[in-house]
Amino acid sequence: MKIIVKTLHGLEEVLMKEIEALGGQNIKIRKRAVECEGTLPFLYEANLMLRTALRILVPVYEFTAQNESQLYQNIKAFDWSKYLDVRQTFAIDNTVFSEYFTHSKYAALKMKDAIADQFREKFDMRPSVDVEKPDILFNLHAYQDKFTVSLDSSGRLLSQRGYRNPGHQAPLNEVMAAGLLLLSGWDKTIPLVDPMCGTGTIIIEAVLMALNVPPQINFNDFGFRNWNNFQPMMWNRIKSEAQGKIRSSPLMISGSDIDSNAVALAKSAFKKLRLGRDVQIKQASFEDLIPKSRTGMIITNPPYGERIGEDVEVLYKNLGDTFKNNFSGYDAWVLSSNVAALKQLHLKPTEKISLYNGPLEVQFCKYELYEGSKIEE
Repeated sequence: MKIIVKTLHGLEEVLMKEIEALGGQNIKIRKRAVECEGTLPFLYEANLMLRTALRILVPVYEFTAQNESQLYQNIKAFDWSKYLDVRQTFAIDNTVFSEYFTHSKYAALKMKDAIADQFREKFDMRPSVDVEKPDILFNLHAYQDKFTVSLDSSGRLLSQRGYRNPGHQAPLNEVMAAGLLLLSGWDKTIPLVDPMCGTGTIIIEAVLMALNVPPQINFNDFGFRNWNNFQPMMWNRIKSEAQGKIRSSPLMISGSDIDSNAVALAKSAFKKLRLGRDVQIKQASFEDLIPKSRTGMIITNPPYGERIGEDVEVLYKNLGDTFKNNFSGYDAWVLSSNVAALKQLHLKPTEKISLYNGPLEVQFCKYELYEGSKIEE
């Protein structure tokens, strides 16, 4: 079975390594995606375990079309009753890059019409559309005149781990946070500090990773559960085996932030996961932090200066001074879109990785901290 795993720009290689570790075959890196082949058990496990995946798609139909009539006729010619029951609801997610179809939602609308008309002619009734929580979610992808229709096995973005309070949107995507940890080379044996942790996404993902907790441990409404080939016994076995591999071990992970509301939200998320005792998190200014170990790693996502009134260059200068004065022996990784502010750290990066945090192009920079650290003038 061919599988397309979607991710964020810059995380393709770490996702590839995750897929390799799970047993994916014939792996190929694509733009913001990794293509592979796998069995049904692999598909279930990938949805449960992959930390840098956004969606996991299974292509079922490919065709070419250069106008709306060709698109409609090609969609209508395929037997959708193989994947969709007339009593089920459906929706269409779409990504269209085409000179022939300049309005992506229009292509999705034609696909919806073609499927509805096919069912009406066959069964004298049609499945309903539910854009909020469909039973079957189709993905329509087009590049120029080449179309691929896939089944979305995830059903919703896998970055939605379920440990956030409803309505709370963290400034850092959970998939991005997991990707930063994997890109940095961090593992649970290295003390980890986030001195500007905000609502705690980086340290939460670190704890999940260190204890081998599946990122989707709190989610069960995957799209594949509504497929007509769903194997509940297989799924329950895979989930049970994954839960059995969760570790229980002391961790050296800590986070802090000057914002008491953000710290409270972070603690609430840990409480939801029942992992509060596995991490230290407190309200504190980063300037006041004194590390408990002589070596370790910092991974942090400081403000970029998007808010009016933020004196972000002073903030970064103080952050750099704190790194040099208090964290000698550590590696510090800083994610920021503000190149001018990064220069105010007055440290020379030993590595730079280009990523996107939402619409913003960001740099993930590594600084090796030691007495007499290389200063960037």
